[in-house]
Amino acid sequence: MQNFATIATKKIDAEIDSADFSAIARLLHETSGIRLADSKKAMVYARLAKRARALGMPTLHEYCRFVISDEGVSERSEMISAMTTNVTRFFRESHHFEHLTAMLKGTTPDAGPIRLWSAGCSTGQEPYSIACAVLSAIPDAARRNIKILATDIDQAVLAKADSGLYSDEEIAGLPPEARNRWFSKDGAGWRVGPELKGLIAFRKLNLVGAWPMSGRFDAIFCRNVAIYFDAPTQAELWSRMMHQLKPHGHLYIGHSERIPTPLRAAFEIVGVTIYRRNTENAS
Repeated sequence: MQNFATIATKKIDAEIDSADFSAIARLLHETSGIRLADSKKAMVYARLAKRARALGMPTLHEYCRFVISDEGVSERSEMISAMTTNVTRFFRESHHFEHLTAMLKGTTPDAGPIRLWSAGCSTGQEPYSIACAVLSAIPDAARRNIKILATDIDQAVLAKADSGLYSDEEIAGLPPEARNRWFSKDGAGWRVGPELKGLIAFRKLNLVGAWPMSGRFDAIFCRNVAIYFDAPTQAELWSRMMHQLKPHGHLYIGHSERIPTPLRAAFEIVGVTIYRRNTENAS
């Protein structure tokens, strides 16, 4: 009988077969909205083989049968985590943050609560960049009713984001003045300061599942997330986000993403991949 150490170092199968790939692709789409093209077979094999080894399973086929079974429900979050790609950096697509800063500077304390949402926040660079924009525009933000919701389907990246600790490489893109003002050196890395941290609530959320938020948002960042969905799922996502925005609320999307034609009337384009909700569609 092989021990775990032997299994863990063994090459599992040669590849993922078509039936197992189809089953995984179907499960991933049903549970997360992510669409897997046939060209992703090698990636799926590499990532799921690691999960099979971690569970001590001798074949990838056995892992695939397990994760789609009732007994494998708890493993599905690990499978989704393995399948998601988390590429992010501070102030990615900087024009979005410049626009947000200008928009926030135009607000006044009597305007009511300000709610911002980073949907698909990954390891946290986006919501912390949003928080930097908030504090740049509204230095007394701590005394005003301003909150940032940061959500992701992957619990592992949420834990990383909530820790607020980044290496020198991960902090690349953060302007030195922002780093020195709101971050502190912590060993070999940098830790987010309490001013930024206090604005953000990190929560696990599946974008194709239920949304428990009761209020609407002044701005939603959902960037480079919809590209992993098929066209019907994208259209449903943008429609739901439109309804989750306040009148004149802003939606920031990725550079390769587009709002579909049937929804264009609900938005006004106010910048590169920046949309503002029309008041006629405020219901």
